[in-house]
Amino acid sequence: MSNEKVCIIGAGSWGTTLALMLASGGCAVNLWSRRPEHADEMTAGRENRRYLPGSPFPDSLQPTSDIAKALEGALLVILAVPSSSMRTIANQILPFIDAQSVIVSATKGIEIDTGLRMTRVLSDILGNPDRVTALSGPNISGEVVRRIPTASVIAGPQEAALMAQRILMTDYFRVYTNDDLIGVELGGALKNIMAIGAGMSDGLGYGDNTKAALLTRCLVEMVRMGKALGARQETFYGLSGLGDLMVTSMSRHSRNRCFGEAVGKGEKVAEMLDKTHMVVEGVPTARATHLLALKMGIEMPVTAEIYAVLYEGKDPRQVVSTLMLRQPKPEAG
Repeated sequence: MSNEKVCIIGAGSWGTTLALMLASGGCAVNLWSRRPEHADEMTAGRENRRYLPGSPFPDSLQPTSDIAKALEGALLVILAVPSSSMRTIANQILPFIDAQSVIVSATKGIEIDTGLRMTRVLSDILGNPDRVTALSGPNISGEVVRRIPTASVIAGPQEAALMAQRILMTDYFRVYTNDDLIGVELGGALKNIMAIGAGMSDGLGYGDNTKAALLTRCLVEMVRMGKALGARQETFYGLSGLGDLMVTSMSRHSRNRCFGEAVGKGEKVAEMLDKTHMVVEGVPTARATHLLALKMGIEMPVTAEIYAVLYEGKDPRQVVSTLMLRQPKPEAG
């Protein structure tokens, strides 16, 4: 790993995990939290007790709530913030970011109002698309922080992607590059919706047959939307598509799957969102994707049904009947 200076914007579980990984590998890392009291708490306790307890900070990791200080001299800037906050945060960092910095979106979501991917939001505001990349893949933060072998993919313009790859790569976090930025981002975002559906299946008490069928058809929808938006089909069979879909839909540590499981067991969506202090990206992404699919005329029946549960109060058991009794068709249709 490199010994470069890195700034992580966002001190949630994933941002903190990346900060720990980079700092442990020799980088000088500033970890920015929007809340001064949270930054102070991390500085005093030398860990992120709220989002990643039990993982002490090395000396090379410095928390801060001062955005100018966080960004000063950073060659690599990683944004690990909720998709709903990306535009606001991008505008905050704009006055302080170096034009030569490589920007990495580590956020897997779609902006609701515009239907834009996160790198599009960043490029539009920061004005440097040649330096903007996206990190995605089957990366459960609790496993990465325990140094369990993991693979990921960095997508974007070649020079920027190669620089990010060099800095991020470790002996337990393998990073591949990919020039299909659209496909890599969409794979990471759309699988969160599908993981909620997989969790609902678990909560309803269905078995492996059900989940296998559901996820196979979910992958079809991911490919369908990706191709409509200019992505390559094969990207969705890689780490940011199939790989991330598998881990997020099956892991007991996946917040999207766990959220869906609770909904499948009868928990109310609004109540679940109120009591969690972590972002469940599949919820806003379901809305953004459903609206985009309607606008573009893309058939996404599973996504539409998950949207109906999350935003229209549909009973998850009714979803099963709706999907199972759809008009018969060829598998490849």
